[in-house]
Amino acid sequence: MSQPQDRRTRKRLETRRNISYAATALFAEKGFDHVTVDEIAAAADVGRMTVFNHFPRKEEMFFDRDEEIREILCQALRQRSLAVSPLETLRLLAHLLVQEQRPFLQFSADSQGFIAIINASETLKARARQIRDEVADVLAQELASCAGLSQPDSDAKLAAALLVATWSTALIGAHELYRETNDSAAAAAAFLATIDKGAAGQKAALVGTFYG
Repeated sequence: MSQPQDRRTRKRLETRRNISYAATALFAEKGFDHVTVDEIAAAADVGRMTVFNHFPRKEEMFFDRDEEIREILCQALRQRSLAVSPLETLRLLAHLLVQEQRPFLQFSADSQGFIAIINASETLKARARQIRDEVADVLAQELASCAGLSQPDSDAKLAAALLVATWSTALIGAHELYRETNDSAAAAAAFLATIDKGAAGQKAALVGTFYG
């Protein structure tokens, strides 16, 4: 019975990817706000309800790596060495993800297209702000769990807010640098430099706490 389930899982993931790819191509061509769900369904060769089964909101087709990124952050904290603080764990994670050339931390012509689509849509800009707030909440809860707490304390909330602010600033700055220079390596280096500066500030703010 396991093999049929595996096939169903693979088929579902394939359908989700196809919808996401079709949506992304249409967003790039026409702009996010000018693409309908029916157009996405037709481009992906699926029914309208199939699209909604995979993506309850159109914004989720654009930010389709959101859940993956959240899981990567949380997993790093859950699996961290007890000899390394939570804040240092996430600083090291940033360096590892850049080294691995993860798609969401690449600075390229493709990523510039992604940013341009966001900047042209008030809906996507609003969703991006929501995602930052949601990630801060998720990180605060995960940091609290690392400390053995059932709910985030003020230090966990502060740490999460500083982490999200640092990563957001680093990403925006790196994308801006790439737009000016077309230099992917320089943009990645700038991203990590900001991460490191932010980490120093986080540790100073949280010195003497579990998180620092």
